[in-house]
Amino acid sequence: MRLAPELKSKIDALWDKFWSGGLSNPLSSIEQMSYLIFMKRLEDMDVAEQKKAHAKKQPYKSVFEANEDCRWSIWKHYPAEKMLTHVRDIVFPFIKNIHDGEKTLFSQHMKDAVFIIPKPSLLQEAVAILDELNITAQNRDTQGDIYEYLLSELKSAGKNGQFRTPRHIIGMIVELIDPDIGDRICDPACGTAGFLINAYEYIIRKHTSPDMVQEDDEGKYYGLYGDKISDKNAWTMLWSSFYGYDFEPTMVRISLMNMVLHGIATPKIELVDTLSKQFTEENKYTVVLANPPFKGSIDKSDINDHLTVGTTKTELLFVERMMNLLQIGGKCGVIVPDGVLFGTSNAHKKLREI
Repeated sequence: MRLAPELKSKIDALWDKFWSGGLSNPLSSIEQMSYLIFMKRLEDMDVAEQKKAHAKKQPYKSVFEANEDCRWSIWKHYPAEKMLTHVRDIVFPFIKNIHDGEKTLFSQHMKDAVFIIPKPSLLQEAVAILDELNITAQNRDTQGDIYEYLLSELKSAGKNGQFRTPRHIIGMIVELIDPDIGDRICDPACGTAGFLINAYEYIIRKHTSPDMVQEDDEGKYYGLYGDKISDKNAWTMLWSSFYGYDFEPTMVRISLMNMVLHGIATPKIELVDTLSKQFTEENKYTVVLANPPFKGSIDKSDINDHLTVGTTKTELLFVERMMNLLQIGGKCGVIVPDGVLFGTSNAHKKLREI
């Protein structure tokens, strides 16, 4: 990952602070860091929009109007005790209730979110470290790398069968599927949205002049400007092409933040178990990409009636779900345990027949 050593050391220091501060669950730590990153970015976005409006001689209403003390640049200077009280009681409720375009991408999923940084000193140190990181709207490559480095901690935090898929595996599957502008792309068990983000970057790379694209030692591409996409409608179509679902509220919030930090302005991530009766979509997508939970089962009474293989094993149900999600001619890239291919139960055989 193309992060400067000093950036990595700062992020490692942030992890250490959260760990010693009592937040030992990586998922909880990332969620709390996400809120702080969002608070910082909110002001960056507001300033950028204000400059655009000024350049066009258009009026602009700041999102911080009547809430100036919610600006990162103001409260980051507060003493530790005052900062914790202010962020917990004023700033956090403020970001939970914003209703204005990109600034509210995960506000609909924030109703049950809680701010759980327990110590004033931990918050103050975290804010100081994040303030030194170049997380701005103008530097999305750095934003994405920082966030991916944070998410890399999840590889050892498997929960409910959820593990972060290695980037090179995601990249290989996306290249095999070859998505493009006009596709409707879905991950029915999206986790941190790695597949959706990789698909977005792959499409942008296809439409970027080759001399602009750079590749690092780990196979990550930079300079993805999409300069060959000149049609405004094509950009609008691309930004609205990504759909993700997960049954874990924390993962939904993290995936939304991850997509924002990679430049996807309008991701559609919903909180729902796609194997359950509550999920009714079928024949809707041209591309499905996923690494669903390998282990686990679902309550038999809650299995969607359109899933017919006759099992509670999620790895089999997810494959049938993906086939149902695809339109005729659609393509799917999915990681499965070898039992899906070679299992001898009736359910395994029926799935392979389908």
